[in-house]
Amino acid sequence: MSNGPWTDAENDLIVADYFAMLAEDMAGRPYNKAQHRRSLMPLLRNRTEGSIEFKHQNISAVLKGLGEDWIPGYKPAFNFQMTLVDAVARWLAWNPAWLGRMPGARSANVLREAAQIWIGPPPTLSNQPPPQELEQMLHVARKFDVAGRDERNRALGRAGEERVVAHERSALKVAGRDDLARKVRWVSKEDGDGVGYDIASFAPDGRERLIEVKTTNGWERTPFYISRNELAVAEERRTEWCLLRLWNFSREPKAFELHPPLDAHVSLTATAFQASFH
Repeated sequence: MSNGPWTDAENDLIVADYFAMLAEDMAGRPYNKAQHRRSLMPLLRNRTEGSIEFKHQNISAVLKGLGEDWIPGYKPAFNFQMTLVDAVARWLAWNPAWLGRMPGARSANVLREAAQIWIGPPPTLSNQPPPQELEQMLHVARKFDVAGRDERNRALGRAGEERVVAHERSALKVAGRDDLARKVRWVSKEDGDGVGYDIASFAPDGRERLIEVKTTNGWERTPFYISRNELAVAEERRTEWCLLRLWNFSREPKAFELHPPLDAHVSLTATAFQASFH
């Protein structure tokens, strides 16, 4: 049996096998994890079934760091090698349609009848993972600019906003405020981006809610981008503005809200500078 470091060729084999299972899992089709492991054994220099299973858990952890879906039956295992991250990145580069898919998007008709989104507490120091695990996740996210990827995915962003519009209208109807539900506006669609928020809604008592939506298929701590204008509007309209972080979108959408000042909740890092001539 081989106990040495995994080669790039071995990592590529097991990553491809993992994504084959993940595709079945997301489509709701049955598959046999044990059979997959046994089929890999002769291809992986006779590595043990246990080592293959643990490597599958490592891949789940890598995908978590990348803000992607992973197989629920393979709980993320950390302290993985960066060569495995590179193998996952290679697979995604060879299969660009994977990142372009929209498994969480539904038709507008279905969304209008959608149930309300589960809104829980935001990430805090008290509910964060162990420091070493968190640092490894954030290192992967920074290296591959996961926040930028989600920001550029306009289809994902629009689908998330549409889902939140449906949620807001449903919540107001449940509260007996059909009059306010009819007034909820999808501002970024009707007026264009750049206003500083995506949705104009209301609390049941009639107070305005200006909602900026940030959507990811990843976990709740996946980094995200926020513009200078969004920060400015958040500061100017502190009592009405909120950021709604929609996560796990492709599986079972969940959310939390952040209210100004945002730097009380997140670390804001400048990622670009404006260059002006002297």
